[in-house]
Amino acid sequence: MDNAARHPAKLALKFEGEIYTYARLRERAARMAAALVGWGLEAGERVALFLENCPDFVAAYLSVGLAGGVVVPVNTQYRRLELAHILGDAGVCLALTDPERQLELEGVRGELPALRSILTTSPDLEAFLAQASINPTPRLPGGDDLAVIAYTSGTTGRSKGAMLRHRNLISNCRAVCTTWAWTEADRLLLTLPLFHTHGLMVGIHGTLVSGAGAELHRHFEVGPVYRSLLAEAAPVTMFFGVPTMYTRLLAYAQTQADRPPPLRLYVAGSAPLSAATFAEFESVFGQKILERYGMTETIMNLTNPYAGERRPGTVGKPFPGQEARVVDVRTRQLLGSGQTGEIEVRGPHVFQGYWQQPAATAESFDVEGWFRTGDLGEVSPDGYYTISGRAKELIITGGYNVYPREVEEVLQQYPGVGEVAVLGLPDPDLGEKVVAAVVPSSPDLSVEGLIAFCRDNLASYKKPRRVVLVEALPRNALGKIQKHLLKEELSTRP
Repeated sequence: MDNAARHPAKLALKFEGEIYTYARLRERAARMAAALVGWGLEAGERVALFLENCPDFVAAYLSVGLAGGVVVPVNTQYRRLELAHILGDAGVCLALTDPERQLELEGVRGELPALRSILTTSPDLEAFLAQASINPTPRLPGGDDLAVIAYTSGTTGRSKGAMLRHRNLISNCRAVCTTWAWTEADRLLLTLPLFHTHGLMVGIHGTLVSGAGAELHRHFEVGPVYRSLLAEAAPVTMFFGVPTMYTRLLAYAQTQADRPPPLRLYVAGSAPLSAATFAEFESVFGQKILERYGMTETIMNLTNPYAGERRPGTVGKPFPGQEARVVDVRTRQLLGSGQTGEIEVRGPHVFQGYWQQPAATAESFDVEGWFRTGDLGEVSPDGYYTISGRAKELIITGGYNVYPREVEEVLQQYPGVGEVAVLGLPDPDLGEKVVAAVVPSSPDLSVEGLIAFCRDNLASYKKPRRVVLVEALPRNALGKIQKHLLKEELSTRP
């Protein structure tokens, strides 16, 4: 929090009309850290943040680090099955949530022996802080200390905790700020969820490290976001979003007489940005979106240039101090330009490994430290990377990652489901939508009941947007479901 000492009165966050200066944010975080230490948080213990965007999310995030703990950000759309796994796997000892989500946590508390306390932002948090020391002594972490365990799904369907050290976070943040010319003069319009890498480890980190300010929204709503872009008083200079946000801004702009003035920078990520959206946005808003590529385990890997050609359909080149390459999926040999293979990355931004999963960690790295991203792509002769597919059958819907196996396991718990296959089909708004093909084992299977079951047991973005009953699933000679054939079949069905 060096910027709090240099510019204490400068705006750090604006949230729903309320101003948090750097001094106010520092004081709040220090108070929380003192309360955590007084409560009994030991160095290295895990604290879950299960709450929507708000200044206390940022303060709590900073406070856990100051107290020597490890943050576990939790998707606010997760429900009991997902919460029980993540909080149990991480051995979370304390969870901070908001009243709207308290019931979900209380519902799994009996399954979490390590969870000693659940705090809500109101009224528990203020009583908790009232017990804090007036002169707190922070436990400043070292660069190799664990900072965050961020959960990301694998092809097995079980979420894995990516261990990010403080030096991973600092290295990546400095590379991003340098590459995107992020300075204290900037103001970021931030509507991305803070439980997500893009919102927290890019948006918040970059803001605080550069000494800039951020206008934080609780979530993305196209009307308020458009009005913020139009605002002349304290104008924003940067906006980060997923492609779905940009398509919605374009649609909304067609209903409005006014167009926002040019920002310094629009950034897109978390899902592929179509060349058509890139071109239309430039035509309507007069700006070329900067597309980049990152993931939970590495934060930011590749970026189109801030000053230079922003090439549609590509994710640019490695950030400073980082490396990337494309290798053959089977032989792991280096491929030349224009050849499709798996993208691997290496550098100080790459995570330590998966929490309590040494086998999964070993499988993800080669002996020279290259991390296997699982994403397919190619690199042009002049160094621009293009993502062409996902080796792990990942579905990206509205910027969120969905792994089919995780949804399939939930669907198979429903009475009357014999077999099930989940895949992604194109969607003009979300990029992809989750679709389930189900072979009934009972004539009484109810599609409506199945969807309701998913609504209760999965985050909303994971539940199938469409359920199709089929007589059988296509399989090869070894019995493996051939999802490419199933995708072709479902694409032609009404």
